[in-house]
Amino acid sequence: MNIAFFPSATITRYMARRFLMTSASVLGALVLVLLTLDLLGESGKVLAYRGNGDAELWRYAGLRLPQIIQRFLPFAVLLGTLICFASLNQNSEIISMKAGGVSAHQILAPLVLASLGIAVASFAFNDRIVSRATAALSAWEAADYGPVPRDRGIVSNVWVRDGDDLIHADTASGRGNAVRLTGVTVYERDGGRLVSILTGAQGVRAGSGWRVAQASRFDVASGKVIAVPAAEIGRGITPDRFTLADVDPEGRSFIGLADAIDELEKAGRPVGALRSVLWHKISGPLSAVLMPLLGAVAAFGLARSGRLFVRLVIGMGLGFAYFVADNFALAMGNLGAYPPLLAAWAPFVLFLLIGETILIRTEE
Repeated sequence: MNIAFFPSATITRYMARRFLMTSASVLGALVLVLLTLDLLGESGKVLAYRGNGDAELWRYAGLRLPQIIQRFLPFAVLLGTLICFASLNQNSEIISMKAGGVSAHQILAPLVLASLGIAVASFAFNDRIVSRATAALSAWEAADYGPVPRDRGIVSNVWVRDGDDLIHADTASGRGNAVRLTGVTVYERDGGRLVSILTGAQGVRAGSGWRVAQASRFDVASGKVIAVPAAEIGRGITPDRFTLADVDPEGRSFIGLADAIDELEKAGRPVGALRSVLWHKISGPLSAVLMPLLGAVAAFGLARSGRLFVRLVIGMGLGFAYFVADNFALAMGNLGAYPPLLAAWAPFVLFLLIGETILIRTEE
């Protein structure tokens, strides 16, 4: 019995080439249809801004294209696997290979190797192209598809924790010790119980803390408002804790997101949801490696038994079940219900075991 992982160079090249061509064809068809539908749905908003025309529509399509490729590449690999295996099964090529002593795992090996290459290329594509396109498109959408305003370093709706107290600022602008806060509200608490609320129009850096001038304090117990000429808050809170903007994980590269997480963590902000997305930037592209294993149910069994269609449905069901579980786990990670590593990797490991179990019990 041949126990080599790749028993034949000819079979390896043939299977990998056929799989890649089928997956690329399916991806091209999906992207063409979905981009057209998306452009039809969004073109009204793009053209609503006065002066926009064909050039802006092409710009939108160019920025949206990488996002569609990123999202539907695993679907294309799944459908490419099913189509490839169904064709090989119908032409009795699978039976011929098995009659020659090639095991089910050896038949899958070329597809797994090819899908691993797809995963590496997908990670590089997402990291270098999709993240930049997403950031540019998000900024353009926020400007209603008009000229994107220059980033002036103003952060709005900022929350910072100072022990039991919570500090809110409507805006934070500037850099370093020149940071200025507007619309300052301090919720002063004792043991988790709200004691008073301090409000002020502006706050500036003063020593190791912040000075709020012409403030007023509402005492919860007495229900009275007391004028405060000047109040010092946030002793030990550095300016960067106010000026760190909310991070869009989809618009950052892997290293850029990791750096942002470190900065936010130092600022005392929760980063569990961002860590889930960070790990998913690796597990997401690797889902392409699962697709040949989940779609392998369509490869084996006699085509003339009349159950090939049932096998195709089962393979498609397994693939789509993985995508549902992956999105659910990521949502739980964003809510903080799952730890980041579990949210990103649990569906991958679970369906890897499911696919391998089905393959061993039915074919090996």
